[in-house]
Amino acid sequence: MAKINLLPWREERRQQQTNEYFIMLGLAAGLALLLFGLAYYYFDQSIKFQNKRNAYMTGEITKLDKQIEEIKQLEKQKAGLIARQQVIEELQANRTQMVHLFDELVQTIPNGVFLEKITQQGTSISMEGYSQSHSRVSDYMRRLDESEWFNKIELDYIKADDTLGTHEQKFKLSVKLVNPNRKKDDDVDEEEVS
Repeated sequence: MAKINLLPWREERRQQQTNEYFIMLGLAAGLALLLFGLAYYYFDQSIKFQNKRNAYMTGEITKLDKQIEEIKQLEKQKAGLIARQQVIEELQANRTQMVHLFDELVQTIPNGVFLEKITQQGTSISMEGYSQSHSRVSDYMRRLDESEWFNKIELDYIKADDTLGTHEQKFKLSVKLVNPNRKKDDDVDEEEVS
């Protein structure tokens, strides 16, 4: 039988497998480095993109904050203008109030009643005068009560006054002044709101 030596072939095969192993190991390491690099690049780009978005959002938030401040300033100006407008409207409504007051006083005063002093503090009016009798004072109070310009009529006092030599009665009335035009305006405003 012939003798065949397989040792060199086995040695070559082992050497070839070792080379293939190192090549595969190198390829796997290269592939791992490539995947790591791609992953690093992807996440780096994602972070940069998110930072750009964050910067954009921060800029927009800053713009919106400025706009909110401007809106607040405009709201303050609006509130000031509305307050001024209300004052002007109130002055406009009260402009003719004194004329109406004296007109109503003339229309409501009965014969035999004489006003000596009229004092106004805000919407409260105090009237002092003389009357020929108690019934004329009560008639005057009734007429004031019927007027739409007065309410809360109160008699502070009525007493005999002997200083004039006649039998006249001295009296003092308190009333609240009401502007009926304002009630109509308020009713119209409430209807518009409803």
